[in-house]
Amino acid sequence: MRAAMLEAEVGDDVLDGDPSVRALEAEAAEWLGKPRALFVPSGTMANQVALGSWTRPGDEIICQRWAHVTTFEGGAAGFLHGLQSMTLGGADGRMDPAEVAEMVRPNFIHCPRTALVCLEQTHNVAGGVVVPMDEFAAVCEVAKERGIPVHLDGARLANAVVASGRAAPIWTSLVDSVSLCLSKGLGAPVGSVVAGDDDFVERAMRVRKRLGGWMRQAGLIAAAARVALSDNVQRLALDHALARNLAERLDALDGLEADPGRVETNIVMVEVSRSGMSAADLSSALGDRGVKVMPIGPQVLRFVTHCDVGQADVDTLVAAATEILAP
Repeated sequence: MRAAMLEAEVGDDVLDGDPSVRALEAEAAEWLGKPRALFVPSGTMANQVALGSWTRPGDEIICQRWAHVTTFEGGAAGFLHGLQSMTLGGADGRMDPAEVAEMVRPNFIHCPRTALVCLEQTHNVAGGVVVPMDEFAAVCEVAKERGIPVHLDGARLANAVVASGRAAPIWTSLVDSVSLCLSKGLGAPVGSVVAGDDDFVERAMRVRKRLGGWMRQAGLIAAAARVALSDNVQRLALDHALARNLAERLDALDGLEADPGRVETNIVMVEVSRSGMSAADLSSALGDRGVKVMPIGPQVLRFVTHCDVGQADVDTLVAAATEILAP
């Protein structure tokens, strides 16, 4: 990636375009099965560009209870776009299509307009699970029947592709726009794309401008993102296998619970309540031993495998956890 960045052909993406950015956008659009894609600095911006492109102030969106767009984007839907959110479902990351249908507002002057349904694949807070195709398609069908566009937060869509064996366009053919993170598991230093049809991308370019996401010689980072997309998708299977190994070994320790059967991709949620420690305290203790991990709840740690960690790092984790939990 660093070699690609060094050799990248660059221009001015704000004025006459950057050739490396254009190449990335074309490649990402093809991979996602959409007519066009737009390069942005972050996954949060990708989602917010989509929300701003589909809605107007006072509208309402429907999304999963723990969706990234409402849980981890700083309240941007309301702050930036004047939206309110109807959230459904629980910790498993799913939405019941019947409940989605019930939440669609009537065309009534006293109600906000239901402007967008948001899906997430894989689902972060649910532990990187792949929302099953039948449920995914059923929610999309509810929206389609009512003329409501669907945006897919596909930050980890590449993980879903590898885990499910279904190519990205199989998922994205059911939605109107999609984001894809090129860092995270794919390993680029920075950047995401948001994709859709021509009309959507024309609107998205204006929203990206308003959010300050139009960069100059962005080909320097687009070059690394191109390597991520071309070289690092299939290797995600290694991350998935390592995550299952991590879960098996931590679940075997007294005081921790990490059901390996629930690990579908590269995220492992570990329940720590039986350890007698809070997630924050255990995270701090692991940090003192060179292992960085994020508490995602009072009693839950979230471990994520990726291209910068391997079996030796899991060995280090298990040794550190064993030491901390020793009677």
